[in-house]
Amino acid sequence: MSCIAVDGGPADVCANCGKGSGGEGGVKLKDCTACRLVKYCGVDCQRAHRKQHKKACKRRAAELKDEQLYGQGHERPEGNFCPICTLPIPLPIGDHSAFNVCCMKRICNGCSMAAQKRGMLDCLFCRTPIPDDDADALAMIQTRVAKRDPAAIYYLGQQYFFGKYGLQEDSRKGVELYTEAVELGSVEALFNLGVVYDDGEGVQQNKAKAAECWTKAAIQGCPLSRHKIGCVEINDRGRYDRAVKHFLIAAKMGYEDSVEAIKRLSMVGIATKEQCTEALKGYQDAVEEMKSHDRDEASALMKS
Repeated sequence: MSCIAVDGGPADVCANCGKGSGGEGGVKLKDCTACRLVKYCGVDCQRAHRKQHKKACKRRAAELKDEQLYGQGHERPEGNFCPICTLPIPLPIGDHSAFNVCCMKRICNGCSMAAQKRGMLDCLFCRTPIPDDDADALAMIQTRVAKRDPAAIYYLGQQYFFGKYGLQEDSRKGVELYTEAVELGSVEALFNLGVVYDDGEGVQQNKAKAAECWTKAAIQGCPLSRHKIGCVEINDRGRYDRAVKHFLIAAKMGYEDSVEAIKRLSMVGIATKEQCTEALKGYQDAVEEMKSHDRDEASALMKS
């Protein structure tokens, strides 16, 4: 049985001229790169068929984009896990972990406290002594930057934004480093690049660019970006159903703000009671997965 394309013609022939790919005299066909619904024997046929194909192409391209957007990024990225206990770090990560400039690893508070109780004061991951001052710490950061470590490049960008480690505050330099880190694969830098475009700090404000950054980061598992895109869908686009989908994903990854967002939307009849229950259960399951005795002890100590 031959495969039939959505446009109505056989999928193994050119959608415009009907030339086939098989047999003697067959031509090499290429998919429409936007929708992959039809094939063409060349650019001329693709252009000639564009008007007829445009509507179905745009519809299917949007469907493919949504399949990727909502189907991917349900697992947090590697940098969100403590390399010692291997558990995901509770959100917000900065409140529940410490960043080591020697190896660019985040260690959860539970593992750090357990190590200190045993008299282990060096870096738990690479065993390097903790730097004594800003100059030593900056030297360690720059050593990792020289090796093109995306986490180090992003972290150095942060220091320029806030003027730490003896650096002069320079948001433009920070944006430059964030961008470089993104090109090397840093999801954290991608989220924060979205933040600076949204705020217009160190770069011309560009809300569309911010949303683009957050969308890409959400697909790579960043729950904060997923939540941000949900907010964009509500505030800028008025698409509440899409926002709820994003909030549900982020809630199930342990992001409390997304649970609260769904609760508020449920109170005004936008999110359903079932969605609210699903978000709360998913959030509670994620929180349970992040628990450990050492983390509970560290949290209690910090609160006291």
